[in-house]
Amino acid sequence: MATIDGLPPLRDVIRDHELVAKKQLGQNFLLDLNLTAKIARQAGDLTACDVLEVGPGPGGLTRGLLAEGARRVLAVEKDARCLPALAEVADAYPGRLEVINGDALEVDAPAMLNAPIRVVANLPYNVGTELLVRWLTPKQWPPFWESLTLMFQKEVAERIVAKPGSKAYGRLALLAQWRADAKIVLTLPPEAFTPPPKIHSAVVHLTRLDQPRFPADAAILSRITAMGFNQRRKMLRSSLKGLAPDIEDRLRAAGIAPTARAEEIPLEGFCALAREIAK
Repeated sequence: MATIDGLPPLRDVIRDHELVAKKQLGQNFLLDLNLTAKIARQAGDLTACDVLEVGPGPGGLTRGLLAEGARRVLAVEKDARCLPALAEVADAYPGRLEVINGDALEVDAPAMLNAPIRVVANLPYNVGTELLVRWLTPKQWPPFWESLTLMFQKEVAERIVAKPGSKAYGRLALLAQWRADAKIVLTLPPEAFTPPPKIHSAVVHLTRLDQPRFPADAAILSRITAMGFNQRRKMLRSSLKGLAPDIEDRLRAAGIAPTARAEEIPLEGFCALAREIAK
C-alpha cells in the first residue's frame, strides 16, 4: 500500500508524529495497510461515493479508502495530535480528503457530504455503539447513508447480527435488523492493532433498507424492546405489564404467547406487538 500512495509505513508515521494511542479516546491503531485496504473493500465500489470516516487516527484506513478510489473522504478526528499525519495524506490525494478536528457526536457531517454516502470507520471503542444507534434512528428514513462498514469489539458485532434465542440477541439486533441488512464480514485478532486490545474485533457491514422490514411505530417499538429486554428473564406478560392493562390479550393478538420471554421473540413479533399497542 505504501508503494501505491508513496507515503511512509504507518509505524514510521506514528513514530515521527509521536502518536501514542490514548486509552481515554478509545484508540487502537491498525497498522497493516493491506488490512485497511481490505476493510475499505468491504464497503463496495467507492468511486462514485463520498465516505464519512470517524476516528481516522494516523490515517491507515483513510489511505485504504482513498487508494480504493473513494470519490471523497470526510474524516472526523477528535485528537489534534493526528492532524499533521492526516494533512500528509491529504497532500498525497489533492482535493479528495477533508479532515475535521472535532467530536463525531457533535459534528454535522452529513451536511458536508454529497450523496451517495457511505460510512466506513474503525470506530473508537468508547463511542462506537452510540454512533451506530444514532445512524439507525434518524428522524426521517431512509437516512443520509447507503451503507455502514464499521469495526467494533467482536462482542458488539455479534449483538448487531444476533438471532432470537441467542445470548447476544437484544435491542441492538432488533434496531439494526429492522432497518438494515447486517452481516459480519471480517474478524481481526488483538495483535492486528497497536496497542493490542484485550479482545477480538470484527467489521460489520450494514446496508440500509428503503423501508423498515416490518411496519411499526419507531417510538413504540423502542419502548417495547426496552421494557422486554431490561427484564429479559421475565415472561413478557410481566415485563410489559406497564404498557397496557390488557397486555396478555395484546400479546395473543400479535401471535405471541404471554409466557414467552423477550429473547425468544423475532423482530416480526415485536413489530406486530407494536402495531397492537398502537391501536
